[in-house]
Amino acid sequence: MVVLMYRLEHVGKIFTDGTVAVNDVTLNIQFGERVAVIGPSGAGKTTLFRLLNATLRPTSGRLWFDDVEMESSSGRRLRQLRRRIGTVYQQHNLVPQLLVIHNVLAGRLGRWSLPKALLSLVSPQERNLALRALDQVGIPEKLYTRTAHLSGGQQQRVAIARALVQDPDVILADEPVSSVDPTLGRTIMELLVQLADSHKKTLIANLHAVSFALDLFPRVIGFRQGDIAFDLPPAAINDTMMTDLYAGMATSSILSGYL
Repeated sequence: MVVLMYRLEHVGKIFTDGTVAVNDVTLNIQFGERVAVIGPSGAGKTTLFRLLNATLRPTSGRLWFDDVEMESSSGRRLRQLRRRIGTVYQQHNLVPQLLVIHNVLAGRLGRWSLPKALLSLVSPQERNLALRALDQVGIPEKLYTRTAHLSGGQQQRVAIARALVQDPDVILADEPVSSVDPTLGRTIMELLVQLADSHKKTLIANLHAVSFALDLFPRVIGFRQGDIAFDLPPAAINDTMMTDLYAGMATSSILSGYL
């Protein structure tokens, strides 16, 4: 039986200045799928992700998460939905002055009471959970390191560990490796894919690096001007499709390793 994690029907998002960021998108994503979204800057990919993690609401159309219509959800029900969606961002969204353990345990805040969250700032709660997550991303020795003292790659691992302790059904990775060098970026993406597989999480990644999408994801969505240009397995994507997707950018570094 096919279980849909997301169902989008004619979803659109228009901002107050008239910008059409997402235009009439219809899309299904199954539970446990690995999906990469690629396309030029300004295509609307980040807006799409903000719709998927319920930080934005559609202007038009309908969007379901696990058969729950997201735009009709509010209050406690919406908070419960958001707890099931973990997001890993390009800029990490960590608090550099805090210890690594505090940043990792921020993934638990949606499940803790306010008193427990405040207590954890003084005496970290669920230490073993944070340690296990850091061990999975390869930096358990950084548990009590100040986050500001970590490298960019280590900080991204902390952000992934934070998503793991949240224990979501879906991990949305919004350009998670754009700020690190390509070699480290591939290592981090391989780690994220492996963790999603081993924990049976749906993984949707917005990727700047085309090669990562084609090498690591069985389904690739090309996004341009707010709409889906193609939705195919990597083997079915040809040079013409890629050139059309990045029209005007064919000599950029994005495509130089592909075409």
